[in-house]
Amino acid sequence: MSLKTQFDGMVFENPLMPAAGPLNGDLEKLLFLHHAGVGGMVTKTISTQEPHIPKPCIYAEKDRVMNSELWSEHSYERWIDTFLPGYMAVKDRPLIISVGYSDQDMECLIPKLEPFADAFEVSTHYVGTDLKKIAHTVKTIRKLTSKPLYMKISPHIPSPEAFAKEVYEAGASGIVAINSVGPTMKIDIPKRKAIYGNDQGFVWTSGPIIKPIALAIVKKIKSAVPQMTVIGVGGIQSADDVIEFLLAGASGVQMLSSALIKGKQLYQQVISDLPEALKKHQFTSVEAVIRTHLEHSVKYEAGLPKLIESRCIRCGLCEKVCPYFAIEDPGVITFIDDKCFRCGLCVSRCPTQAIEMDI
Repeated sequence: MSLKTQFDGMVFENPLMPAAGPLNGDLEKLLFLHHAGVGGMVTKTISTQEPHIPKPCIYAEKDRVMNSELWSEHSYERWIDTFLPGYMAVKDRPLIISVGYSDQDMECLIPKLEPFADAFEVSTHYVGTDLKKIAHTVKTIRKLTSKPLYMKISPHIPSPEAFAKEVYEAGASGIVAINSVGPTMKIDIPKRKAIYGNDQGFVWTSGPIIKPIALAIVKKIKSAVPQMTVIGVGGIQSADDVIEFLLAGASGVQMLSSALIKGKQLYQQVISDLPEALKKHQFTSVEAVIRTHLEHSVKYEAGLPKLIESRCIRCGLCEKVCPYFAIEDPGVITFIDDKCFRCGLCVSRCPTQAIEMDI
């Protein structure tokens, strides 16, 4: 089964890439990801200034990463003199170099990084929400390179559709969606302090918890500017997640935070699991997923939930969570027709999928 995806003149053996962050921040890390089998390589964001990173700076729970880490802790000179030449010795797949942030940074960095890059990704995380300013950065880069250029959108941008149209008209090839969500906070109650934060106590949140936001923004962008390439990122931790992003409109995906939560072996695992996941969902290839139209229909009527007694373990969770007091258990789970709002919450919360509903 083919896992290949192609866009903007580049061919990827599979759609999974690393997202810019701590796992692709030097040559050792790039080589690890390379041998893990990622379809394309992405670097940590390179800038012209030295970042001042508070320590500790990365906190993880089962569904999220909160961090106050910034861009690459290594100078652009070290990337150009050491890391990138070292990676070129084994390079056999597309290399997307992540850069940030200002027009002045671009004028310095793009010509120096051009010999190594197959494409550029530009972080807009610290440049505000002024679309004209962001578009001007695209135009600045376009004067310096003809290679594919992907603008990485932060979720605080008010209109992803307007962002997409603005950067496309300015010359961007596509969008990476999305960056981490924030600012957010992590508070230590006994210590009475915000932890893992910057000088204001703020961190940025990524990982599976932001996946629903990322999927919606991918869909919004692709619907607004269908001719743009979208690379999906935000919460991917499984082969099924990859498929969801492709169905939403992405041509490739990036993952990082879930590897910080579950371990670096996750890259190999997701790639290994992808053929079986495609088969399970009756797709013949990755490109077949990308070509599939995502249906979304709205109904205003639904049937009463139904219990599959053989699956029910009598845990009582459905009754506890029902906001309409429409579930009782007089010996068997019962749905009260005139109280049930047909909201579907019980279906989604049942741990054994013992409740079905006509939706």
